Parts: sequence; C-alpha cells; structure tokens
Amino acid sequence: MVKYKIKKNDTVKVVTGKDKGKTGRVIKVDADKGRVIVQGINIVKKAQKPKSQNEKGGIVSIEAALDISNVMVVCKKCGPTRIGYQADGSDKKRICKKCGDTI
Repeated sequence: MVKYKIKKNDTVKVVTGKDKGKTGRVIKVDADKGRVIVQGINIVKKAQKPKSQNEKGGIVSIEAALDISNVMVVCKKCGPTRIGYQADGSDKKRICKKCGDTI
C-alpha cells in the first residue's frame, strides 16, 4: 500500500479532467486504489433502487472517485501546492513546499 500525502478534510484543487480548476473538500481517500472523493466534484448520475418500501428509487447524483494524481492540496496563503514533511522532535508536520507554512 502506498502512503499518500492527501488526507480526509483537506481542501484540494482539481488540476486535470472535466472539473479542472474547481476546489472542494476531500470526503474519502482510498489508498488501495489511489483515488479520492471530493465534495461537489465529478458528479455522476446513478440509478438507485429503493432501499425500503416507503423510499423512492430513481436517478440520483453522487460524487464519483477521482485519481489522487489529479488533485493538489490548497495552501491558505499560496494556493495549490505540493506537500512536504518536517520533523519537530517527535512530531511530524505537513508543510507547504512553496511558503513553508504548516497545513
């Protein structure tokens, strides 16, 4: 399993694909497949059966997974950036590669 630097609740920007330029918050990271689900990005239509008798089925819009290489973490100061790590004693912090600020 590969370790990725993108975590749940990170703000990311899509750098390639049909939603290029849009930003959103990461809902889920699937490290085994190398994919992320971002809130409001890569919306697809899905036919869904009713789960109970009083619930209706139909076509619903959901967020589909994106490849993790198609998104970049957004720094509050300088925008989309790469992530680095900095050891601070026993703590390990994620830092912005552009400005050095913690993320």
